[in-house]
Amino acid sequence: MNIFMSTADQNRNTPGGRQENRGGGRRDSHLRGRDKREKDFDHSLLHVARVARVVQGGRRFSFRATVAIGDRKGKVGVGVAKGSDVSTAIGKAIHDAKKDLVSFPIISETIPYEVEARYKGAKIIIKPARIGKGIVAGGSLRVIAELGGIKNLTAKSLGSSNKINTAKAMLGALKAMRSKRASTPIEFENKEMEKAEKLEEQKKTQESLEKEEGVKVSPEITEKAKSAPAKATTIKK
Repeated sequence: MNIFMSTADQNRNTPGGRQENRGGGRRDSHLRGRDKREKDFDHSLLHVARVARVVQGGRRFSFRATVAIGDRKGKVGVGVAKGSDVSTAIGKAIHDAKKDLVSFPIISETIPYEVEARYKGAKIIIKPARIGKGIVAGGSLRVIAELGGIKNLTAKSLGSSNKINTAKAMLGALKAMRSKRASTPIEFENKEMEKAEKLEEQKKTQESLEKEEGVKVSPEITEKAKSAPAKATTIKK
């Protein structure tokens, strides 16, 4: 053994000797596990805006970021945060999104059934789609659906165009969803055919009433007339 080696070096090279940095391996493994969990989620920036706060002596500017995250396996989240710069705001928004993740079922690359949801002024409708149709949606709805792992979906925003409210409404719709057997493509076609036949029959009833009365009849009145029981008629001799 070299007599000029320090005591720490001798202990490090001696089998069974004391290690100078005990527990370092455990800390490194913990950090590696945390990095792996963070990499499990993909994120996408939905909206960024510069906001101002009035203080004494003027206005103080900051940035507000809205970020959606997902693991593409049925789990998504949306976070909103502010920061002095864009990168800080995005980092805070990602951390905020991980606090409230939403899990939902995916069956045959789509959602189990149609769902309607509201959040403040936003109103959305999401419907399942057959394999190969893709995601027919735009804005926040499309981004969240892709991050959640949905490959076939039809979505429509009927209310406010605010991206934050629309994203929150999408989360509410997915959160309210429960597992259910997915309809086959044939069942989807049958439902669409039934809806088309019902609309055609309603249109014919409306046209016949307009011809008899000579007045334009609304679809609501046509539906009531169709569902109303037939009145008994008496024939005079």
